[in-house]
Amino acid sequence: MTAEARLAIEVTGLHKRYGEVEAVTGVDLSVRTGEVVAFLGPNGAGKTTTVEILEGLRTRTSGDVHVLGVDPAEATADWRERIGVVLQGAKHEGDFTAAEIVTMWSAYYRSPRPTAEVLELVGLAEAAGTRTRRLSGGQQQRLAVALALVGDPELVFLDEPTTGFDPAARREAWQTIDGLRSLGVTVLLTTHYMDEADRLADRIAVISRGRIVADGTAPELAAQVAMPSHISWDAAELSTEALPHRLRDLLRSQDAWERPALVTRDVGGVVRELLATAEAVGTRLDSLAVQPPTLEDTYLALTGDTSSGDGS
Repeated sequence: MTAEARLAIEVTGLHKRYGEVEAVTGVDLSVRTGEVVAFLGPNGAGKTTTVEILEGLRTRTSGDVHVLGVDPAEATADWRERIGVVLQGAKHEGDFTAAEIVTMWSAYYRSPRPTAEVLELVGLAEAAGTRTRRLSGGQQQRLAVALALVGDPELVFLDEPTTGFDPAARREAWQTIDGLRSLGVTVLLTTHYMDEADRLADRIAVISRGRIVADGTAPELAAQVAMPSHISWDAAELSTEALPHRLRDLLRSQDAWERPALVTRDVGGVVRELLATAEAVGTRLDSLAVQPPTLEDTYLALTGDTSSGDGS
């Protein structure tokens, strides 16, 4: 298998202009087959425009785009059967059961998955006979994923799949996305929830002001912007007054449990000095904990203030 064949999405130098406004300014992005990639960015960063170009719903100004080896601008019906799209807040009108909706949707495909199999895949087998108006928010979104899977797609686009969900419904949706991974389906996920991206994605791409500013795992993104970590301990084990001046200078916050915390990028060096300090005064730091930067911390550092950005 060639490198090109292993890429489900390959984008180079993508630009999109609306009149005098350039919404996408040279995006480079690749997604490997079977990968779950979270595509993050503030409103107005060019995220939606980029995804719509990948889905074949919007034309580009310039650049090279290949999705499943095909230029979406020249895509045929055959190509469209190979992708699935799940839109944000999908609702299903009419007095139909979940099974009836899936069966009707199957008519659009030449070789659809059996209705029962699709409902089983998304965890709706027991709700097959339930009217859509009686489905919970989480079940509604599972049904939307079911419709995207009817044609047995190789690639699924998920747009803000859990917006407005309660915690239980979000967990249900996450299980469904995990199921897509186990099927070998490639997933491009857009979300504003950092914990969701951290939990689900193999890799994270961040777009800001129309350009990809970071691409990698959460730890790789944090390393790229050199985000500091928090080192905390129980004050009963070591008083802050016992700290040498260098460590006191790092004492900028307390953690969620009101314990002293040092903020530093030099985790190894600070931990060694902290342990040596504790040993010198005859104590142990059994409660010592290192909290690496969160994905949200990293994301905010990468994107900065883009509230006035153009494009979508």
